[in-house]
Amino acid sequence: MTKRTKWIIALVAVFSVGAMALKGFQAAIGTALYRAAVNKRAGFDATASLPDGLHIALCGTGSPLPNPTRAGPCNVVIAGKHMFVIDTGEGAARNITLMGLPMARVEGVFLTHFHSDHVDGIGPVMLLRWTGASATTPLPVHGPSGVDQVIAGFNSAYKIDNGYRTGHHGPAIAPPTGAGAIAVPFALPEPGKGNTVLVYDKDGLKVTAIRVDHGPVSPAVGYRFDYKGRSAVISGDTSKSPALIAAARGADVLVHEALQPRLVGLLTAALDAKGIKNTAQITRDIINYHTTPEQAADSAREAGVRQLVLSHLVPTLPNRFFYPAFLGDAPERFGGPITVGEDGMLFSLPAGSREIEMKTLL
Repeated sequence: MTKRTKWIIALVAVFSVGAMALKGFQAAIGTALYRAAVNKRAGFDATASLPDGLHIALCGTGSPLPNPTRAGPCNVVIAGKHMFVIDTGEGAARNITLMGLPMARVEGVFLTHFHSDHVDGIGPVMLLRWTGASATTPLPVHGPSGVDQVIAGFNSAYKIDNGYRTGHHGPAIAPPTGAGAIAVPFALPEPGKGNTVLVYDKDGLKVTAIRVDHGPVSPAVGYRFDYKGRSAVISGDTSKSPALIAAARGADVLVHEALQPRLVGLLTAALDAKGIKNTAQITRDIINYHTTPEQAADSAREAGVRQLVLSHLVPTLPNRFFYPAFLGDAPERFGGPITVGEDGMLFSLPAGSREIEMKTLL
């Protein structure tokens, strides 16, 4: 046996003994690491260090198509002491919490429309805001005509569970009067008489609803948020919309939905080839009531916004390598920055500044 072989055998023996020792202490080590992690993360509030201004967090950039890295459509807007959620797709509450945005601070929800992928996360948002704040009044959910019916359905579905929560934790933690949500409907102007309506105005924050074109889904709206000289627009689901472009004039940030037809066409062809005809027809149908990345870039240029952020991305993108294929000619159509949105991104617009700062909270 050579000296080299003996050294190898000795090293293997040392590593084997070390591995066995580590396994023997694994529970203790795991407990210590977990204690350190929870002490660092429990109660973490990412909003505590934010400057006064307008902040837009992407808590869900996905679509109805399954995606392991993207929750359903969801945005959080923070303006001073106010914090709102715009759309509550599946996984919204999970991401909001993981991002360190306290659910107890959520003042209300604004819904753009009532497609299932924009509302199916309302339940956890209601629950975590209620119990996190020991709220004594239901969560306000603002939306166009039809929001009453949607909220009535969620309240009915969660009524039994709400009773369990109060029964288990007690009324001090889960006050019965704070369970569920309350609809706050607003009316859009009649067609031909305008496309916007002011739906919130408090402490310097103004929220304007904008009629958009997502037919046959109607009503459908986007929202503009103005606070201390900073502004952001969230498109909701829409085809290219002159009303949205007009309402977004001069905004700092436009968060716009985007569907790339060329990539969706590849998905459709694959579904057809495998005989999955119903889903293939759905992927054909969705093209005519969404906006391409190129059209979103055109809208950003025409509105004179400073930065374009793409969200509600269709189809599913496995990773960043595919972003250029998704964007197509969009960079040639808009001279400002274009960001393909990802869950966890936070865009900060400090008051009294023209800066747009971006970081990730996930």
